Amino acid sequence: MNEPARRSGWITAFLIILPLWLIGSGGTALWYYFHREKKEISAEQERFTQAVSTPLLADDLRKIVEIIGERNRASEVAKANLSRTAAMIEGLLGPSNTGYAVSRPQGPAGCSLLQASITGKNASEPPLWVITSYDSRPGSKGGEANASGLVATLAAAQALARDKPKGSIHFIFLPHVNDSEGPVVETAAKCYELIRAQGPAKAVLCVEAMGAGDKLWLSSRDTSALPLSLFSGLGAVYGAEVVCLEDDADLASLLFEMNLPAVRVATRAMLKVNEADDRIPFAPTVAASAGRLVELIRRCAAK
Repeated sequence: MNEPARRSGWITAFLIILPLWLIGSGGTALWYYFHREKKEISAEQERFTQAVSTPLLADDLRKIVEIIGERNRASEVAKANLSRTAAMIEGLLGPSNTGYAVSRPQGPAGCSLLQASITGKNASEPPLWVITSYDSRPGSKGGEANASGLVATLAAAQALARDKPKGSIHFIFLPHVNDSEGPVVETAAKCYELIRAQGPAKAVLCVEAMGAGDKLWLSSRDTSALPLSLFSGLGAVYGAEVVCLEDDADLASLLFEMNLPAVRVATRAMLKVNEADDRIPFAPTVAASAGRLVELIRRCAAK
């Protein structure tokens, strides 16, 4: 066989082999990508549950109220404490402890919202949202508003970490809710964006002030909100005139004005403007109300 014929044969073989190699290597790369992605998702869902514990709640309350203290934009120290609280939330729920992948969507005034999620079994099922704040009022260590609501929500996220709900459950932690001079509306608007990005919400539970009693107080401007029909044995439903007192701008009301099915979950009315809030809430009471919060979340997620 002469040289041109051999060269032509090699070229023909190369032109046949090259597409086959490209298809094969591309298929292998795709398999590897999706296999790795599946393994990462599986690893992310490797969670460690922690039952609601009075000693652990007492420790979290002490750290937030006594060690961290005031958390808002009123001073440089209080601003730094907001960041410290966000780091504490991420540490408690993140991969090294509970196992959540905690995201930090950027919020107003340079502070992050935090989100941790439980993936539901049915992707088409509307998700449930559980929202709380991690700031305090200016000049206050924020024991009730909102260390008690924050630790109750953290305890609920830890207790539910390995649940397999019908629809997804999203926990959101907000940096600006209790400081009336802060970007409260902008923070609520960012929260709204996160919720609407996932489609219609099953319900939005806004957790506040969980240290005044063990029975839950549910209130909402949306009288058809799902949680209001599921509270049996957990507490009672109260009207806004009982809950809001001097202030008519609670988080649930703001989100309701944005057309979300928001329900305030607490154990008391909102704090009055001049009400002292520097004491550490009684941990056994917060543990009892947190246990009822866990049950309410499970009931809502099952519907």
